[in-house]
Amino acid sequence: MTMQKHITCAAAVLCIVASTAAQSAERIALDGGGWLSLDKHALLLTDAAGKELARLPMRAKQLDVRSASGSGLAVVLDADTQHALPIRVDIKRGELTRLAPLPQQPFGVEGLCLFRDQQGLDFLFVAAKDGQAEQWLMHGAAPQLVRKLSMPLDAGQCTVDDARHTLYANEEGIGTWAYEANSEAAPARRLLKAGARLPAGPAASPAVVVEPRAQTMPVARLGDVADDPAIWVHPQDATRSRVLGTNKKQGLMVYDLQGKQQQFLDVGRLNNVDLRQGVNMDGKAVDLAVASQRDDNSVVLFGFDADGKVAELTRFATGFPEVYGICLFQPRSGGLDVIVNDKGGAFRQFRIARNGGAWSSKLAREFKVDSQPEGCVADDRNERLFIGEEKRGVWTLAARADQPVARKMVLAVGRDLHADVEGMAIYEGARGAYLIVSSQGDSSYVVLDAAVPYKVRGRFKVGFNLAEGIDGTSDTDGLDVTSKNLGGPYAQGMLVIQDGYKRMPDGPQNFKYVSWEDVARALKL
Repeated sequence: MTMQKHITCAAAVLCIVASTAAQSAERIALDGGGWLSLDKHALLLTDAAGKELARLPMRAKQLDVRSASGSGLAVVLDADTQHALPIRVDIKRGELTRLAPLPQQPFGVEGLCLFRDQQGLDFLFVAAKDGQAEQWLMHGAAPQLVRKLSMPLDAGQCTVDDARHTLYANEEGIGTWAYEANSEAAPARRLLKAGARLPAGPAASPAVVVEPRAQTMPVARLGDVADDPAIWVHPQDATRSRVLGTNKKQGLMVYDLQGKQQQFLDVGRLNNVDLRQGVNMDGKAVDLAVASQRDDNSVVLFGFDADGKVAELTRFATGFPEVYGICLFQPRSGGLDVIVNDKGGAFRQFRIARNGGAWSSKLAREFKVDSQPEGCVADDRNERLFIGEEKRGVWTLAARADQPVARKMVLAVGRDLHADVEGMAIYEGARGAYLIVSSQGDSSYVVLDAAVPYKVRGRFKVGFNLAEGIDGTSDTDGLDVTSKNLGGPYAQGMLVIQDGYKRMPDGPQNFKYVSWEDVARALKL
């Protein structure tokens, strides 16, 4: 893939990419042997010895291809119509086959390039002279629009480094811009300075890819709205369980296991949510949820009826000027504690009680970390608390309020965990407990033992489920997990993950449902 004329090489690695692309723009070697060539009259497929296998007459330019074992996807730009033309390449059969074209863009295509992601899916970027651009998924019966994005004016052509999942485009007189090519990523770019090299950073363990099984209906508003989920398990029929999700602008959503919204509680700007079931309060077992409310800096307490219908019970003041994250702890001795934090790093632990139908809260403990926290989760069985300091990592300390607040670093930001450290949840399996942490910086999820020595078991990402038309997850804030048998694909439990960027097509945020069995199989747990 050639870059625009007068390209400014902003990084040594990019100069290599651009130079190599320029030399092979009319003739590209196929992985596994053979060549694909484009001249003024046709696209040619030849074997390794140069013997012609197939020819497609066309007037086109800007050839790009992704192949494996001699077959794959090619794309060219029709010189007459300015349409992107996808072509299936099969060197074993000696065939070049035109595929379904992209629908007509509302702009003239000036540049295009292909990208193959970690999941093995092929995407096509198309760009216009005025900076308009789109990313298309090139699988199935027809291409699907994944997202719209902006590129430099007059960028013309582009190229993608699959290994670094980075899209490069040149802006004449300015330099070369680098974009995250993964469609789930934030629409950000960085200018590569002349002579600079891309930062290598610590080599992380590879992340496997799992597919979501379902997704919730999108939230009602655009922007950064959805944040944190919690899973309520129906005591008689687990298939009728519910997923709670916070709406940072409005309140609390309640979904069923198919992702259909069943309730919306307009209770103000909720950030994090957590719940416990079968809590003994004033001699009665009840199911309770709590959420951090950012309008009045309070803790909102919710109750459930027998069918999972949610209602607000009361609110407690936190005393914080800017309440943020929240989680629950159910001690073995009984009762219920709420752990809440603020953006300054302070934590407060309250004991919740009920007497004669009246709810109360009592401050039981305070402690602090050095910078902004948010996510936290308690391991009730072992009475351990895990807290996330967004830029530093995951800490653990005793969960009981009558214990010292000395903490230990469990997993630092670095090789496997990329800031911000966000949502956390604990999977209580028969063979032990696992801590799942949202590594927001690279849109992955780290799984580690929830007990000493806190061994990292692996990392995973959530990719596309093409059969169900569901996109993956990225930029995740909150997540939750249960080991309860919810039926169907969730017989070993379910993981619910907030998706920061809804794709295919672009839209309001939502939550994705992931089978724990899929995660366990992928990570060999």
